[in-house]
Amino acid sequence: MQLGWEKKIVLGLQHAVAMFGATVLVPLLTGLHPSVALITAGLGTLLFHLITGGMVPVFLGSSFAFIAPIIAAQKAGFSLAAVGGGIVAAGLVYALFALLVMAVGSHRVRELFPPVVTGPVIVVIGLTLAPVAVDMAKNDWLLALVTLAAAIVAAVFFHGLFKMLPVITGVAVGYLVALFLGRVDTTPIREAAWFGLPPFVTPTLEWGAVLLIAPVAIVTVMEHIGDILTNGRVVGKDFFERPGLHRTLLGDGAATALAGLLGGPPNTTYSENTGVLAVTKVYDPSVLRIGALFAILFGLSPKLAAVLQTLPQGVLGGISILLFGMIASIGIRTLAEAEIDFTHSRNLIVVSLILVLGLGGAVADLGTLKVAGAEVPLKVTGMSLAALAGIVVNLLLPKEIDEPE
Repeated sequence: MQLGWEKKIVLGLQHAVAMFGATVLVPLLTGLHPSVALITAGLGTLLFHLITGGMVPVFLGSSFAFIAPIIAAQKAGFSLAAVGGGIVAAGLVYALFALLVMAVGSHRVRELFPPVVTGPVIVVIGLTLAPVAVDMAKNDWLLALVTLAAAIVAAVFFHGLFKMLPVITGVAVGYLVALFLGRVDTTPIREAAWFGLPPFVTPTLEWGAVLLIAPVAIVTVMEHIGDILTNGRVVGKDFFERPGLHRTLLGDGAATALAGLLGGPPNTTYSENTGVLAVTKVYDPSVLRIGALFAILFGLSPKLAAVLQTLPQGVLGGISILLFGMIASIGIRTLAEAEIDFTHSRNLIVVSLILVLGLGGAVADLGTLKVAGAEVPLKVTGMSLAALAGIVVNLLLPKEIDEPE
């Protein structure tokens, strides 16, 4: 589908809206600056596209996986500059994995992720985000339902450009209803300046902070692999082959290191924007790059950022219900298109373990690591544990298990 620039700009804005809530939430929880997070998300996305040859339609935003270690580092007495050094080191961990993939070949990694593993992992990615959407929506179910209904109507009944803009349509309708009902405080918008540079932070190298933060990248690398697989399933392309998993890992790591250099949170590929791809069926990577430019603009304009920051939680929750549900649906589609035979016990076992461990809150406690006087828990949880269990069980079980008569 050939799109004019005017349509691409509006679609890019839609991607920026989709990533905004999660991207600013991480710095708000960790003491980093939201505007810096927006700028580093935009710059990181552009850097990722540069490294991957502009082939992969993904957006990179703040990673939730690093919230706990960043808070732990500050409680241990490390400054935001030292935290930045730890984030840069986390980016280098991605680079080491990229070299490992280059050495063994992406086909080896692919063998670990057949559809019987990737399908339920994708379902877990979507459904583990479900409580986040519901928690936001329950702040104002009226706004959530209005937003959700407007997005569904746009996606199903509209035509042309408006059919490709269900997220913006839903958010705009929800926001207007919120304004009409007096549920939006416009004071931050009136008081914010039109342009201003946020407070960037130059990182410092302190090994204690590095040991607290960098190892988390081992877990998020697996998240990256799952997200790239999901994105490829949505788009209908094999990004493991082209541009190559090693390049997507390197791009993700470079974006995270860049964020650390400027005082932003670590970046990761965003399921929210993959959900937008699934809804709009517009897979042009240039649209994501336009979204990245909007993110930078929001970061440089306190007034524009204030507009999005005043979006009610109910509005964000309503649109997230649709986006996160789309991700889970893609996982189900993966299983269906691969024609997984669930009369075979091995397939039932693999899928069952991934779903229960991923959605049930299972935790593998590996003890603690004492760093700079602080006890740092070493745990594998959620999607990472589910994916590991699925990979191992799928490798150990024989390909054919005789069924009883």
